[in-house]
Amino acid sequence: MRTKAYGQDRPFTPIDKFGFYLSFRKCLRLVKNMSPPIQCLDIGCGYSAALLRGLSPYIDEGIGVDVALSKDLENCDNLKLIEGPIEDVFCNQLKERLLSLIIMNSVLEHIADSVVVLEQCYSHLKEEGFLLVNVPTWLGKRFLEFSAFKLKWSPESEMDDHKMYYDKKQLWPLLVRAGFKPSRLRLQYHKFGLNLFCVAQK
Repeated sequence: MRTKAYGQDRPFTPIDKFGFYLSFRKCLRLVKNMSPPIQCLDIGCGYSAALLRGLSPYIDEGIGVDVALSKDLENCDNLKLIEGPIEDVFCNQLKERLLSLIIMNSVLEHIADSVVVLEQCYSHLKEEGFLLVNVPTWLGKRFLEFSAFKLKWSPESEMDDHKMYYDKKQLWPLLVRAGFKPSRLRLQYHKFGLNLFCVAQK
């Protein structure tokens, strides 16, 4: 089980920042088209919850979950921060909550039992709510491991923690097993094919 959140013990590299920008742009585009009130859960939000903080002006409430979170985030008025493993948070602090948006940005590949977490996401979404999933592809695996293991541009520990890489044929059935209908799934390769982005609506 992870003990440190992404970005907790090192600054973001230019690669991190560029990847964040591309993911944030996709998330923001959807949020701007959603009807308020918007309650957003960012699973594995990272130590600084950068994506959630970027979305905070456009949402009514944001909940960030990770194993460790910066104390500086306590000053954000419409954000709630929860430290702990994802599975425990779903079963305890978020037991009765229904949300309009759940984000899993570069998180699912770190989870051994991905279907269980996707099922929890489905059950915690309001009707017509959205789940956004961003995962590295098998092409991305080659780039990420070369960057981490050879060039030392990315932390080796992050790559060593990966349990899976995905393409459309692998992610689609997991989402369907979790409860999402095929007609409500949109999967698209992005970041030059290194990542797969999914919009799933309940």
